[in-house]
Amino acid sequence: MPERRFEPDSEGTLPAPAPPAQAGEPECPPEDDDDGRSGHRRRLREKFLKAGLNAFLDHEIIEILLTLGTPRKDCKAPARRALREFRTLRGVLEADAHDLQQIRGIGAHNVFGIRLVQEVSRRFLKDRMLSRPFCRSAGEVFDYLYHSMRDLRKEHFKVLFLDPKNQILQEKTLFEGTVDSSAVYPREIMKDALRFDATALIFVHNHPSGDPDPSLCDREITRELVFAARVMQLKVLDHIVIGNNQFYSFADHGLIEEYDLQFLNLHR
Repeated sequence: MPERRFEPDSEGTLPAPAPPAQAGEPECPPEDDDDGRSGHRRRLREKFLKAGLNAFLDHEIIEILLTLGTPRKDCKAPARRALREFRTLRGVLEADAHDLQQIRGIGAHNVFGIRLVQEVSRRFLKDRMLSRPFCRSAGEVFDYLYHSMRDLRKEHFKVLFLDPKNQILQEKTLFEGTVDSSAVYPREIMKDALRFDATALIFVHNHPSGDPDPSLCDREITRELVFAARVMQLKVLDHIVIGNNQFYSFADHGLIEEYDLQFLNLHR
């Protein structure tokens, strides 16, 4: 089903397993040849500046990240061990810090580089989205929030508060834990919408299982929220469920429109 684009309400147009480290073992043990190590690091830097990450193998990317914490140590072998253990670059980046430190040659200082790039990426994506004038589609919302929500082990329920042109006024995590009718309070959401002077809302929550298909409870909550928004003369643009590199959009599947019509039929 094609993805629906969010149209603004006002005039104005949208712009075109590895063995654990032994006690006392150094993090990323030093190579015998310091000059060779320095030359290797220099070549990696030059390759990155010339061609970006597309020119790198996954183990080379991990190596660079590990060296951020121990710049004078050799991290080639630990990087390869980590990739074997967690199978993919993404697996290494998403691994728990404790699990990473079970890899021989990786310690707390090495984990620094991996955690740093994760947090910088999350901040960058958030700032970029908030600086954009418009929120145009479910895919764009997914691109914005996936990086920050994919590693969460509990469900988080977020709300994007939008102005009449679909500009994001605020993003807020309102609930954590299992998303059900006892946890999601429409009154609290509508109160925040009035405080931020929002005219439209987008709901987003994650499924730690990785399967984005909405549950019956998800559908019931969405219907309640659409009805509550209608009473407050607010518009619900979508409810997006984030899974493992995929998402489910209530709007793209016609459910937001269906709930709007149900509300209108009940209040004729």
